[in-house]
Amino acid sequence: MSWFLLFIAGLFEVGWAIGLKYTDGFTRPLPTLLTVVSMVISMVLLGLALKHLPVGTGYAVWTGIGTVGTALLGIFLLNEPATAARLACIALIVGGIVGLKLAT
Repeated sequence: MSWFLLFIAGLFEVGWAIGLKYTDGFTRPLPTLLTVVSMVISMVLLGLALKHLPVGTGYAVWTGIGTVGTALLGIFLLNEPATAARLACIALIVGGIVGLKLAT
């Protein structure tokens, strides 16, 4: 259950990271509200997951999910570049996440 909570927390991290772009410097009320709600949910779920997971592993996986998800959505939603080097680095992060899961 802790890994599931951590995964969902990572998805909400992606939500608030992408949401920051749409807040326009926190000047748009609805995107700002949704971003803040995503932040709170992400942190609460991370805290719950860390009750049963090592903090180093949990935090690294949480940020890894957020990093990979945000980078991929940046490519698909915000027309950020999808170079071979960038995709290879994203793949390395995924490998690290999988490695931490298998090692725990």
